[in-house]
Amino acid sequence: MTERLTLLQPDDFHVHFRNGDALKAVVPHTARQMARALVMPNLKPPVTQVAQALAYRDEILAAVPQGLDFTPLMSLYLTDKTDVATVKEAKAAGIVAFKLYPAGATTNSDSGVTDLFALLPVLEAMAQEGVLLLVHGEVTHSDVDIFDREAVFIDEVLLPIMAKVPTLKIVFEHITTAEAAKLVQESGENLVATVTPQHLLHNRNDMLVGGVRPHLYCLPILKRRSHQEALLAAVSGDKSHKFFLGTDSAPHEQGTKECACGCAGVFSALTAMELYAEAFESVNALDKLEAFASQNGARFYGLPENSRRIVLEKRPQAVPEYVDYVTGRLIPMRAGESLTWSFAGFAD
Repeated sequence: MTERLTLLQPDDFHVHFRNGDALKAVVPHTARQMARALVMPNLKPPVTQVAQALAYRDEILAAVPQGLDFTPLMSLYLTDKTDVATVKEAKAAGIVAFKLYPAGATTNSDSGVTDLFALLPVLEAMAQEGVLLLVHGEVTHSDVDIFDREAVFIDEVLLPIMAKVPTLKIVFEHITTAEAAKLVQESGENLVATVTPQHLLHNRNDMLVGGVRPHLYCLPILKRRSHQEALLAAVSGDKSHKFFLGTDSAPHEQGTKECACGCAGVFSALTAMELYAEAFESVNALDKLEAFASQNGARFYGLPENSRRIVLEKRPQAVPEYVDYVTGRLIPMRAGESLTWSFAGFAD
């Protein structure tokens, strides 16, 4: 039985930091485990311009605790008004990606794209410049069931875009369905996916049976157990190099989750690597964890692997009921429960 894992330090290729006091509260949790993190741009107002992204990066760096070596990777929010000039400016400034939020799909997505096909010149410029497209893969049609929105997105948006701009590098973010896993596995090397800890460890029964558990409510929403099993098979299977770590850790104050119309998002940054270790161990695939967490994403983004190593130990740890957050509380994933793995810091 594996009791100790030593891994290349991981990267989180999908995280939400918010800004202001909220940012100061959550950045240290990610920086404690991760060497780099790709920061989502869905602030209020959204980060649509290079100057905004650079200022946001400085705000994040100022919140990193002394002694931690952490690099934020920046993205821009794709809108109907994004142009080719912005793509070129972004590339020159080191912005690594544009994020597609279909309008109305999730938190702070009101400024999202209404017609991606109208932005084909922008997507072609991204392909030419080597800037990635990150997709929140859901349609937002009111007549499409929330549990079907990812699968419909594949047929109506993703496959046609891949056909029209075949050289565009795309990250299908936080995938939740067997259909998405199958598409990534069967497509060329320009399409990859991130997978969250909640979608590997939970399904909609965990969120809904015996009462609603709002701290497992996220978008895209948890699906059937069969989809959860398909994701576990994908990250541990023959095409596992096409899947990598993206927590989609999304902080919301306790009162905005536990209310009549709760926000979508799971805060997993506190114990991200322990959660992923549990998921991979559940399918006897701990040998695939390092590639998923530390190598596959870096390779796709054209980044060097991290040189430091972290240590995970097989010993129980209790997840706190909450952590302090601005003027309230932030409830972490698995709050009040015991995890089987513990983050033990850096290897000597």
